[in-house]
Amino acid sequence: MLSGVQMPRMNSIMERWVQTCRGELLDRTLIWNQHHLRRALREFADFYNSHRPHQGIANARLLRPAPVPVADPEEIARLNIRRRERLGGILHEYHHAA
Repeated sequence: MLSGVQMPRMNSIMERWVQTCRGELLDRTLIWNQHHLRRALREFADFYNSHRPHQGIANARLLRPAPVPVADPEEIARLNIRRRERLGGILHEYHHAA
């Protein structure tokens, strides 16, 4: 794939995404057909762009302030965390229960 003239970093960004997609999704999934591949890639792209916990503290971006850290041991013990499995358990999302 050739990169655009005004986008010299595009190859490195795409190589990183493809490597992540392959390591976290395609190496762990048996793909049945093109429809299944497209669905899995859409789900993974959504997870990659919106939920990944290693993007920053609580996914805080420039427009959202970082959350206040929890330091009280009693409050930590009362945290109610829920896990949602995506793509048949390959990907996991963690949220505070309401």
